Amino acid sequence: MTKVKWKNICEDKDKRPEVQEYKNWKELPPIPISFPIKGSIGTTGDWRTFKPVVDRDTCTKCGICWMYCPEGTIIRNEEGEFEVDYVYCKGCGICAKECPTKSIEMIRESEV
Repeated sequence: MTKVKWKNICEDKDKRPEVQEYKNWKELPPIPISFPIKGSIGTTGDWRTFKPVVDRDTCTKCGICWMYCPEGTIIRNEEGEFEVDYVYCKGCGICAKECPTKSIEMIRESEV
């Protein structure tokens, strides 16, 4: 039986894939990971019992809420502030959990 020796791609410098370096995350080109399915099954905001409310005074506009939102319901407006699309937001609370400044509070729907 013949042994096959696999060559590591990193050993051959000419075959390494080129990687562009960026100074920070804001320089990254927009790359869609998946197609948005928002609205494909109707208005899902009706399922929600809690809704995220952003405190504009303490929000630093870092975008972490936008990055972690599993439904893509957080959008950036013309002023650079993040808003929640309540028609499709399911109220999972991930945005509030991941917010480093705790600027997002989950409020019960009946209290709003």
